[in-house]
Amino acid sequence: VPIAAITALQGLRDKGQLEKGQHVLIIGASGGVGTFAVQIAKTLGAKVTAVCSTRNADMVRSIGADHVIDYTSDDFVEAEERYDLILDAIGNRPLSAYRRVMTPTGRYVAVGGSKKMRSLLSRMAWMALRSRFAKQKMTSMLANQTPDDMKVLTDWLQSGAVIPVIDRTYPLNEAAQALAYQGEGHTRGKIVIEVSSDSDVENP
Repeated sequence: VPIAAITALQGLRDKGQLEKGQHVLIIGASGGVGTFAVQIAKTLGAKVTAVCSTRNADMVRSIGADHVIDYTSDDFVEAEERYDLILDAIGNRPLSAYRRVMTPTGRYVAVGGSKKMRSLLSRMAWMALRSRFAKQKMTSMLANQTPDDMKVLTDWLQSGAVIPVIDRTYPLNEAAQALAYQGEGHTRGKIVIEVSSDSDVENP
């Protein structure tokens, strides 16, 4: 929970400078970072549009998304809506596509470590210089786990403002299968690996 949630928090609040009432587009909204980002953005008072697949649309709505774009049938680039912030955990579109749907002073924040995202980040290197002189800003980030942010997240988790979304739970001896499933890129929230359970402990 900490890394995914802190990535979402810092991506929205710090890198994205999200303000109450602004409209944020979350790409990869059904994944580990995305499910936290939807809830945190709502907690911060933003309007949320989420991009995910058909099978995850209802789940993403249930955690707070105001609007859902099903990428299997619709393309956010073709919509007329413009966003103050894009938080992208997928990175599978050209940079020009993101800029097209940003407001004139919008921000784009790339998060995640997928192969597609790494390719996007390499393309963003030269864009960083251009972005310094443009009103639209494009950046990437790595989470920095701080005590203050852990306290913020703990308070939200305890109050129910933010809840972890669990896709599947695996025993420790199936960790390889868990990683393989995660590598497919279609997880719904987080995967849990149980280190131990009552059934693993022999009675004396």
